[in-house]
Amino acid sequence: MLKMESLLVFAAIAEAGSISAAARRLQISKSAASERLAELENNIGVTLVRRSTRKLALTDDGLDFLEHARRILGAVDDATAGLSERRGELAGPLRIAAPISFGVLHLGPALNQFAKLHPRIELSLELDDRAVGAADGFDAVIRHGPVPDNGLIVKRFAASRRRLVAAPAYLKTYGVPRTLEELGRHRGIIYTYRGGSDWRFRQGGRWLVARPESAVRFNNGILMRGAVEEGLGIALLPRFLYYDLLKARKVRVIDVGVEAEPGTVFIAYPSDRRVTAKILALTAHLRASFGNPPYWER
Repeated sequence: MLKMESLLVFAAIAEAGSISAAARRLQISKSAASERLAELENNIGVTLVRRSTRKLALTDDGLDFLEHARRILGAVDDATAGLSERRGELAGPLRIAAPISFGVLHLGPALNQFAKLHPRIELSLELDDRAVGAADGFDAVIRHGPVPDNGLIVKRFAASRRRLVAAPAYLKTYGVPRTLEELGRHRGIIYTYRGGSDWRFRQGGRWLVARPESAVRFNNGILMRGAVEEGLGIALLPRFLYYDLLKARKVRVIDVGVEAEPGTVFIAYPSDRRVTAKILALTAHLRASFGNPPYWER
C-alpha cells in the first residue's frame, strides 16, 4: 500500500536534488527520508532514484512516477484546502519561490504579516534567482523580469523601471555620462546570473547595447546595490533596489537619453490547477502591502 508520507518524501527528493536537502525541507532525519524512499520503491517494485557518491538522479521510471506523485499530492492538498475554505478559514501548505534580492528587501516583511493573519497556512518561501515554476513543485512563483509566455496564469503587481545609478562620489571623480558612447567608457557593476554583461536600451523601436570599459560582476542585486553605494561604478538596477538610497541622496540616477529594458513584478501559478483561496488571498495581501503604485516607485 502506498503511503502519502513516502510520496511526499519522493517528491521532495526529486525537487531538492538530494536526500539530505529533502529531509531538511520536510524536517525529518536523513535516515527517515531514505527509509521512506526505499519503502516506496519496494511497494511499487521499481527503482525510482539512482544513487551515486557524487549525485542523485531519477530513473526513467522515477521521472514518470514523479508526475503521478505530484498529481496525487496536489489533489490531496486541494481537497484539504477546499474543506478549510468551506469553513471560512485558510489552511494547509503554500510553497512559494522568489528572487533573492526582492525576497529579502520586500517580500519577506509582507509574508511575515500574511503568516500572522493566516496562522494555519504552512508557508514556505524559497529564494533563488534561477527561473523556477510549477514543475519544481511550487504553488506560486513571484518574479521580477519579463512576463513568461509558458501557460502560467500571471497577475502583475507593478511595472518595474530600471535606471542607471551611481554614487555621487563616483560621478564627481569620473564624470556623468550623457550618451551610450560615454557610458561605455565607465566602470560598470554588472549582474551576471544570466550569463550576459550587456546593458540593453530601447531607441526608436530597436534595442541598443552598451558595454562598459571595465566592470565588476555580481550575481546578486543586494551586492550590486552595496557596490554602487561604495562608488565602484555605474549599475543598471530596478527601482526597488535603490529607491531608499536615492531618497537619502546616496545615489544619483543617470540619464543617457534612452530607456533601459523594463521588467515587471508579478506572481504566476499553474493554469492546470484550481486557483485556491490561499493564492487569491496571498495575491490580494501583496498588492495591498506593496501599494499601487508600489512604495518603491513613488
